[in-house]
Amino acid sequence: MSSPPAITFLGGTGTVTGSKFLVEAGASAVLVDCGLFQGLAPLRRRNWRPPPLDLDRLDAVVLTHAHLDHCGYLPVLVRNGWRGPIYATHGTVELARIVLADSAHLMMEDAALANAGGWSKHHPALPLYDSDDVGRTVQLFRPLDHGVRRSIADGIELEFGHAGHILGSAWAHLTLTTGNVHRDVVVSGDMGRPVHRVLLPPQPRPACDVLLLESTYGDRSHDDEQASAALAETIRRTAGRGGSILIPAFAVDRTEVILVELAKLVRQGRIPALPVFVDSPMALASLRVYRQAVAKSWPEIRPELSDMDDAFDPGRLVELRTAEESMRINRPAKPSIIISASGMASGGRVLHHLESMLPDRKHTVLIVGYAAAGTRARSLADRAREIKIHGRYVPVKAEVVLVDAFSAHADKNELVDWAVDGPEPSVTYLVHGEPEASAALAERLSSQYGWCAVVPRDSERVLV
Repeated sequence: MSSPPAITFLGGTGTVTGSKFLVEAGASAVLVDCGLFQGLAPLRRRNWRPPPLDLDRLDAVVLTHAHLDHCGYLPVLVRNGWRGPIYATHGTVELARIVLADSAHLMMEDAALANAGGWSKHHPALPLYDSDDVGRTVQLFRPLDHGVRRSIADGIELEFGHAGHILGSAWAHLTLTTGNVHRDVVVSGDMGRPVHRVLLPPQPRPACDVLLLESTYGDRSHDDEQASAALAETIRRTAGRGGSILIPAFAVDRTEVILVELAKLVRQGRIPALPVFVDSPMALASLRVYRQAVAKSWPEIRPELSDMDDAFDPGRLVELRTAEESMRINRPAKPSIIISASGMASGGRVLHHLESMLPDRKHTVLIVGYAAAGTRARSLADRAREIKIHGRYVPVKAEVVLVDAFSAHADKNELVDWAVDGPEPSVTYLVHGEPEASAALAERLSSQYGWCAVVPRDSERVLV
């Protein structure tokens, strides 16, 4: 007798990182998302454990989008011998190639720095994976357009819908069949916003028996007008005292969103036309893909962007490609805006800028997105007086401003609107959120709409 369909929550529960959902139908198994754990040390240590599933039984991976917390663990599967297909949209494939290559580069670089500086607890320090692992991983990608239905394993069919979170992002609709039992499962991935500055709103979800709904902002709402005003005021105030603005930004999508917003503010005369430095090789590679998507009018792109010469240029855009160019702006002499990765300040060139700019009161660090617990960005948002960078503590004297409405994640109202726009599922599982956010969204769906809404436990297996 075939086993009934089931889902096991291998990550993305009680945290916004490490998304991994194992979906089984009979003898078939697919993994929806394969993300790195980030933030607190106990979470990061989970990346180093053996893969939490039987790789010999894994038929395929389904990737909702190209952020590290959803795709960054893929090379670990490959390093451990897995060679199955990875299904993703064309946009996700393009961006995941960039994201994974950069991730391996940073891991290898951090290990080398730790060994040279002697500040690692491990001797020698090693990367979780390397460029060779990434090279083998990207060969496994199988592009699948939004709206195209495909059988990906015996008894499992997949269809992607536009999620509006980042370029290529998708919700995944899985139809599971075991014997005479048919079940429809929708995994939201990361849900975007109707007011995204680059992408069109998320497509409505189909009817389903089970919904896995992200809950990053399950207890908070965004104020977009206030965000624009706060950004403009922060830039004017900092430039007025001769300082520069450092924006740690996710290299994929957040950089593009901030550039579009800065260009709008310059056109409206609300901020001076300062030099804007994009200092992240991955952000520049991502920007190239976004520009291509605008030029070719991809279906998910807002059509008005195609009418502009360059929607991503605020007027004095400077793209920094080399380490030498980056070092030259470490201590900016004149007011400027520096956009650098990583967004949570967990690695990348932004660390060198933080190291040099945080001790100076005239500068500002602007946090423009979600900052997970245990990250440097969260420490800054929580008003830490010093943060540890490259093995030493750096005093925080610069102004720190938090404007998280630029997040590409739907807020609590947008999540509910998207969920209840379709027929009620038998059960909704709240994932990809810190405990308070997931619990708040579950309570709202339950009390206001009468839904069966559950926050799953880590490693919990449920029948569908």
